[in-house]
Amino acid sequence: MPNPEPDAPRPASAQTVTLATCTYQEFVPAMGHPVRTTVGHPRFFRYELAGHAKLITPRREFLQRPFDAYTLLYRRHLDGTGLDAILAEFADMAARHEPGRPLVLLCFDKLDEEGSWCHRSMFRQWYQEQTGETIPELGAMMRPRPWVQSELL
Repeated sequence: MPNPEPDAPRPASAQTVTLATCTYQEFVPAMGHPVRTTVGHPRFFRYELAGHAKLITPRREFLQRPFDAYTLLYRRHLDGTGLDAILAEFADMAARHEPGRPLVLLCFDKLDEEGSWCHRSMFRQWYQEQTGETIPELGAMMRPRPWVQSELL
């Protein structure tokens, strides 16, 4: 049985793209170039989007699904699209903007409450599994409750 071919190296242009994630609501231009990753177009925000990352945008039929079903469908979508295509889309978008600034992948969902989740956090996990690289979240994350002595009484 032949040995599987090693994975092709990532394109040089994709290796230079820096990524981060955040919510539309919490994004500020100093973070980088704002990139839409949602089915719906954001309204009420006073910044221009750098583009739409269509390849990582979940399909409309994924919406309103419970966490387990959504996760399964979204990961299948990412696997089917493939890392190379996604990286090429990011590289094309980054090439049209000021170099050296991250693409900030945006969606509507805040992650600061227990049990909150969204596709951008799923994408970050999938991306790390594929590349070994971590994408930072720039929005508010759930913090553990501070220890309160009255809880022990």
